[in-house]
Amino acid sequence: MFTGIINHSGIIESLERLESGARLRLRTTDSEPFTLGESLAVNGVCLTVLPQEDGTLVTDVSNETLARTTLGALTGGTRVNVERAMALGDRLGGHLVQGHVDGVGTLLSIAPEGDFAVYRWSCPAEYTELIVDKGSIAVDGVSLTVVEPDGASFGAALIPETLRRTNLGDAAVGDRVNLELDMIAKYVRSLVAPYIAR
Repeated sequence: MFTGIINHSGIIESLERLESGARLRLRTTDSEPFTLGESLAVNGVCLTVLPQEDGTLVTDVSNETLARTTLGALTGGTRVNVERAMALGDRLGGHLVQGHVDGVGTLLSIAPEGDFAVYRWSCPAEYTELIVDKGSIAVDGVSLTVVEPDGASFGAALIPETLRRTNLGDAAVGDRVNLELDMIAKYVRSLVAPYIAR
């Protein structure tokens, strides 16, 4: 479980395609040692890390993850958002994030507002009903507050700290991002679905 609060970044060193899946190698700015099998969210995708003697982290990525996320398009030198799994008793500064990506969106626009910016992303149609004004969403693992959802896209106001600390500050229109919808909204939809006439 994660919070969507990004305190560290990573740099992709390589993405090696295997017969089944891929092997990702990255280096992070987090100086605290990693343990074998620890969970790490990379651009919002929960992966299992295998620390290496040279200080890099290796993760194995399944075909399902490659098909559902943007990880398969990562190249050497790409900056990614990384977040270690939260521990019980940690502050929950963002929202409950599982690292289970629902789909991919595309950055449609950037509207600078001084040191701030309002970004707008597309969202897969099957998830638009779960995106509500002032609700939570994870974009490339970053916990954001939704503004002005319109049934096909949603916006978020990014503060200067988010623009500096995450890879969203380097984003360009057309970039694809991993989206994880609010976990509580997904459970509520699943529970009430049998009682709603369609």
